[in-house]
Amino acid sequence: MLLIASLVAVGGAFGVSRAADERSAEVERINGLDMILTSVPDDGPAENYLLVGSDSRDGANPDDPDFGSMGDAGDVGGRRSDTIMVLRRERDGGAALMSLPRDLWVEIAGTGEKNRINSAYNGGPELLASTVSEGLGIPIHHYVEVDFFGFKEIVDEIGGVEVCIDYATRDRNTGLDLQPGCPVLDGVQALAYARSRHYEEFRDGEWRKDGSADLGRIARQQLFMRAAITGALLDLRSSPFGSSATIRAVARSVRVDAGLDPIKAGDALRRAAEEGLTSFTLPVTPTDINGNSVVVLADGAEAYLDYFRGVGPAPEPSS
Repeated sequence: MLLIASLVAVGGAFGVSRAADERSAEVERINGLDMILTSVPDDGPAENYLLVGSDSRDGANPDDPDFGSMGDAGDVGGRRSDTIMVLRRERDGGAALMSLPRDLWVEIAGTGEKNRINSAYNGGPELLASTVSEGLGIPIHHYVEVDFFGFKEIVDEIGGVEVCIDYATRDRNTGLDLQPGCPVLDGVQALAYARSRHYEEFRDGEWRKDGSADLGRIARQQLFMRAAITGALLDLRSSPFGSSATIRAVARSVRVDAGLDPIKAGDALRRAAEEGLTSFTLPVTPTDINGNSVVVLADGAEAYLDYFRGVGPAPEPSS
């Protein structure tokens, strides 16, 4: 969704560049990342963006239709990372996206101890970026973050996102409730879909739960991302001057590293997305460590990591 936010807001700004320039100054900057992020080499093949979806409930409105499934800051205080992705933007065109499971067991930077990767975010964006860089060896050049409420607003501003499903689906934890077909999801529905970890389908007369938990959610998020980007690019081509409201929504919703120029980055990401977004699923294996249900890197994972490290060829895409 962060990629969609950037490419739609900036890609459509050809006719509203002044509005884009003004709004980019309003984007919240995260200080303290400059010593952690890697400088982009002039001759490097690509640059990596760490994309983080925060499940902060700050600003939750009891009148929101999904308030019952989300709660407020009193239920879930502070910020936690709900989604972690690495986007590799190629210098010669195209982009690749790899999701990092929230339960991936890694060494947390500076602690000498291992834990789930999303726990690093408890120490702030700096610790999460350091953990991805040091624990997985992936250089991170830029950082972008959006929260639940920003996600919903951006989806609504681009007119929703179409997803196709073969069966009635639900998740009683997030409020997801869809019928078979190709519905266009609004912000509330899209968030319920993207957050779903207890996904169920009605097959052969009964509800059947997807047992893949976070791994299944990653696959659905990547499908959603591809569908959203396709729809957003089509909308841009048909209405290149209609993105000022989206620009405002993005400016209110995202936080980025202090060195990132939203206008230049958004335009680069738009052009990369137009040339094709390749999705990768990091091979992992579920296990139990000290009573914690987690996932660890599986055979073949190094090939994926090497690609995002910039030292190996692209592996076979997930889709």
